[in-house]
Amino acid sequence: MKNNIIFVQDVPITITSDNEKDYICISDIAKAKIGDSKTDDVIRNWLRNRITLEFLGTWEYLYNPNFKPVEFDGFKKEAGLHTFTLSVSKLIEKTNAKGIYVKKGKYGGTYAHKDIAFEFASAISPVFKLYLIKEFQRLKEKENNNTEWNIKRILTKNNYLIHTDAIKNYILPNIDYYNDKSWLKYAEEADILNVIIFKTTAKEWKILNPILAKNSNMRDYATINELTVLSNLETHNAQLIKEGKSKEKRFEILLDIANYQLNILNSADEVKSIPTK
Repeated sequence: MKNNIIFVQDVPITITSDNEKDYICISDIAKAKIGDSKTDDVIRNWLRNRITLEFLGTWEYLYNPNFKPVEFDGFKKEAGLHTFTLSVSKLIEKTNAKGIYVKKGKYGGTYAHKDIAFEFASAISPVFKLYLIKEFQRLKEKENNNTEWNIKRILTKNNYLIHTDAIKNYILPNIDYYNDKSWLKYAEEADILNVIIFKTTAKEWKILNPILAKNSNMRDYATINELTVLSNLETHNAQLIKEGKSKEKRFEILLDIANYQLNILNSADEVKSIPTK
């Protein structure tokens, strides 16, 4: 097991990795909101939220074969009551949860699997979450250069390669996907996000770029900022689907989110590129 520290808006965040499983210290993330004091209170308050519990329960159900859902349902029933309190230790003891744990000693604090940590960061600050994902990607890219790990498989769970700030030397279609939305009716979920970020569908890109398509796909040419927003959009899209939003409505909402987030990240990069005296 190894530990790394990344800096997100000047806040040091510890990441511990073991067999390609990354856990992020959410105690460090909580400090971004309140400083060094009472981080445990922030985490406990987050755990009391019904939406948080639904997310944690779903994650454990998907990835933890030893999870105890019956015991967990008891916590969900109490969520929202003024008398309800929940600690990480109690959650683990009663349900055998694996996605979150408390570590003592050096690099001590509450750690959560990266999926859960990103969700916690979103509750702290959506903008902070964006920067956290971006710095996490930078760390994984550095590890990828050293150990041949596949960063895109780790972050987005898809078997893609990442090339930071790659030059977009590919052809885009002469189609206005934004104004003519007739394609949405038959579009797959992945292509909704592809059009938002890359302005084309995967199929159209392959047709126009047959040579590149033999050994790569359009996501291979994405920048870190685009991959950051893409990963974030996947979470938003899942929530919108759960809310029953139509493809057309989701496309509009996700496009607004993408434009806003890309503007934040790209503007920050421009500021960093300005030489200082």
